[in-house]
Amino acid sequence: MGQKINPLGFRLGTTQNHHSFWFAQPKNYSKGLQEDKKIRNCIKNYIQKNRKKGSNRKIESDLSSEVITHIEIKKEIDTIRVIIHIGFPNLLKKKGAIEELEKDLQKEVNSVNQRLNITIEKVKEPYRQPNILAEYIAFQLKNRVSFRKAMKKAIELTKKADIKGVKIKIAGRLAGKEIARAECIKKGRLPLQTIRAKIDYCCYPIRTIYGVLGVKIWIFVEEE
Repeated sequence: MGQKINPLGFRLGTTQNHHSFWFAQPKNYSKGLQEDKKIRNCIKNYIQKNRKKGSNRKIESDLSSEVITHIEIKKEIDTIRVIIHIGFPNLLKKKGAIEELEKDLQKEVNSVNQRLNITIEKVKEPYRQPNILAEYIAFQLKNRVSFRKAMKKAIELTKKADIKGVKIKIAGRLAGKEIARAECIKKGRLPLQTIRAKIDYCCYPIRTIYGVLGVKIWIFVEEE
């Protein structure tokens, strides 16, 4: 029987770091977790509301769509620092976008004693991030592209990045078939059992007219 574990949680403390940095007493710990979840949801909802819609775009603007790779939250005594790591930060570079986002987050946090500090960091190699590849596959499937073609195109994008291996798995009612199934495509090495191997992973749901498809992407970045 297979023993499954999240590749990121398996490597915490070795090649993978936490995305939240703060300390709380045991009685306040759950409150801190809920606050982090509200902050992340608020940022994602803000970006989804302000996305640009359009069909004739280049690959980079297709991925545009302001794909967040991860959000780091650092809490200090009087400040909450939020670092948004994003692939193509076109929307958040607009004048007044950060101030508007800070106002929305301040309502969610609802804390008078702590001020918010939001910074944007562009990802150096966007095609090295599984979230961006998953968003690209979702964009292709919503435009009625074959799932196999979308998966192959996503793997071709990884050629621009310095990686050692990639695996993409998609499951659900593929091509509108009545029976759900899973399809997988792999290129290069992927040593999931090795802790020193740095693996980036994401699980991304895609809503289609036939139902929800699940996409999982593993990227073998390097070995320490």
